[in-house]
Amino acid sequence: MIYGYARVSTKGQARDGNSLDAQEKALRAAGAETIYTDVYSGAKIDRPQFKELLERIDSGDTLIVTKLDRFARSITQGSELIETLINKGVRVHILNLGVLDNTPASKLVRNVFLSFAEFERELIKERMQDGKAIAKQNPTYREGRPKKYSKPQIEHALTLLNDHSFTQVERMTGISKSTLIRAKKEREVS
Repeated sequence: MIYGYARVSTKGQARDGNSLDAQEKALRAAGAETIYTDVYSGAKIDRPQFKELLERIDSGDTLIVTKLDRFARSITQGSELIETLINKGVRVHILNLGVLDNTPASKLVRNVFLSFAEFERELIKERMQDGKAIAKQNPTYREGRPKKYSKPQIEHALTLLNDHSFTQVERMTGISKSTLIRAKKEREVS
């Protein structure tokens, strides 16, 4: 059986030909019969579809991936995973590298490419931390999602609770019952 595996980190990722659609087309063109896809970080090896693929794939099967960084984002994980698959009798075909095996040259090539994937991942983390540090300098910065409702909207809804039920206030304001309960508790603590 020829399996394909495609992965993106986010649903919106579509640059550099890494979108799920682009990967799936390339995998099918290379002969993949069954394709597993994940929208998950490559830093994590515990991806639902990838896990299922690893349980299903067996000796004599082929695993096709478009690029090595779709497979793994660390040298250790990637090397161990590829070596385990090869030792299990699985043919590992990375479309932009070729078929991998346990020869010294193949190990060198995959480790170099995995090093670049890991390096890129570390740069992304560093840029995110730098961006967060810059954002924190703004006095109005708040970590997490922005609040959906303003303070006056919440205060108005809490005032309505004096004469109406949570369900009625929810219908009138559009503010969910759980948000109203949380706001009421916060008000009582203050």
